[in-house]
Amino acid sequence: MSSAVILAAGDFPRKPYPLYLLQSADVIVCCDSAFATFLRHRPRLFGEGTVRLPEAIVGDMDSLPKKLQARYADLIHRDPGQEDNDLTKAVRYLLKRHPELDQIHILGATGRRADHTIGNLSLLMEYPRLFGEALPPIDIVSDHGTAFAVTDTIELHVGEGRRISLFSPDGSLKIKSEGLVWPTDSVVFDNWWKATLNRSNAPIVRLVFSHPSRALVILD
Repeated sequence: MSSAVILAAGDFPRKPYPLYLLQSADVIVCCDSAFATFLRHRPRLFGEGTVRLPEAIVGDMDSLPKKLQARYADLIHRDPGQEDNDLTKAVRYLLKRHPELDQIHILGATGRRADHTIGNLSLLMEYPRLFGEALPPIDIVSDHGTAFAVTDTIELHVGEGRRISLFSPDGSLKIKSEGLVWPTDSVVFDNWWKATLNRSNAPIVRLVFSHPSRALVILD
C-alpha cells in the first residue's frame, strides 16, 4: 500500500491518528505556506535532527515567506493559476507524479477560516468528476473526524455508535439508509443541515442512492 499526505494551511493535527498518517506517508506534499508549519513540527514528528522534507511545495507561493522560497527552491512547484486552489493543485501534482498511489490523505484542510474549511470539504465531491478513475481513495482527516465523498450506493463499515453526517448539493438525490438511528429516506438535500448529526446503530451503514450523484460523508 502506497499513501500520500497533502498538508494544507489550516489547523495542524494534534491527535495520534492524523499524525501517524503524516509520519508514515510515502509521499508528503505541502500547500504553499503549510511548508512553514511542517518545518516547525518536523522535530516532534520525525525526531531531532531529521532531514525529512516534503517531496514538493505546491501553489501560487503567495503566502510562503520569500526566505523559505529561496532556501527550498528545488522543492517548489509554482502554479499561479487562479482557477484552482492550492489543494487541488497538490492533488493534480500527486496524480501526475504518483499514479501508483493507493490512498491520499489531506491534513490541515479544516479550521482557522470557515470559508476555507467549507471550500475544501466541498472539493472532495468535485474530485471524482475532475479526475475520474485516476483518483485513488481520498479523504480529509482532522482531529475531529474524517470526511470523504461517495458517488453511488455504498456500504460503510463504521461500527455501531459512530457519529455520521451526510451532505449533498444535489436536491434531486434520495438516499435510503440502513444502520442509522434516523433514516435518511425522506431527506430532501436542499440545505446543509438536513442529514447531519446522525449515528450508526449497526456495524455497517448502507446508503442506497436513487441515482449516481455526489455526497459527502463525515465520520467522527
